[in-house]
Amino acid sequence: MKKLRLATRESALALWQTEHVAARLRIAHPGLEVELVPMTTRGDRILDRPLADIGGKGLFLKELEVAMLEGRADAAVHSLKDVPMELDGPFTLAAILERADAFDAFVSSRHAHIDALPVGARVGTSSLRRQAQIRALRPDLQLRDLRGNVNTRLAKLDAGEFAAIVLACAGLERLGFDKRIRAELAPPQFLPAVAQGAIAIEARDGDADVAALCAPLHHPATAVRVRAERAMNLTLHGSCQVPIAGFATFADDHLHLRALVGDAASGEILRAEASASAGDPESLGRAVAAELRALGADRLLRPGH
Repeated sequence: MKKLRLATRESALALWQTEHVAARLRIAHPGLEVELVPMTTRGDRILDRPLADIGGKGLFLKELEVAMLEGRADAAVHSLKDVPMELDGPFTLAAILERADAFDAFVSSRHAHIDALPVGARVGTSSLRRQAQIRALRPDLQLRDLRGNVNTRLAKLDAGEFAAIVLACAGLERLGFDKRIRAELAPPQFLPAVAQGAIAIEARDGDADVAALCAPLHHPATAVRVRAERAMNLTLHGSCQVPIAGFATFADDHLHLRALVGDAASGEILRAEASASAGDPESLGRAVAAELRALGADRLLRPGH
């Protein structure tokens, strides 16, 4: 192939990620022409309702997948945390890039950390996972939905609509907003979304040419970690309608996985963790999911519990 067309969402962060992938591909394959195919997804268009109410994060993929099926694009670039645990149709993940900062960022103009917020302060985040963990730490805070791209969310904070907002560190850093991060919300107390901070390239299953082009960008250590996290989430039938978090670390050929299931309304949190050989990350994910179930996760996972 002399040319590779990458489907991407049109947000500034999505375009940054796709340009990053394009630059890496050009370095790996001198002479390869890489073209971006920007498009708006249903998840980008509907901003007045939480993602959980309109079908979940898979809404960010569908239009990009249709472009691949219709031959208008050869591959698509995603934040892996937005990719469903099981892909619909004839698609596969051709590469998972090295993970950036996986943690969440506490962003505020006046306050240094979540503990410093005044009683009853308004905090913006549309993530049920973040809401559950914030409520567990500070049940007095007012949690409000916050949709839109990174610039829109920061503008709402700067306009005084919120005392603080919570965003992904990786997104802020990629767009040059690292100085807006007042504190990292990090493990073991605060867990990120499954696969947060990782970029994935999706392609048509069986497309050997695209797979070969993407192969040099694949980062095996990151892939092992996110496979454990995604297996845990899949076993629990997790989606953005349910507050599930997971974070795996990899050292000395061993994986350690921390995970939680929460309740955004009450702040109740169930936690589990385990370690295993890195040779079978899916088994570790399933084992941690089973431990969460033994603690009563099914009750929190039940719709409308």
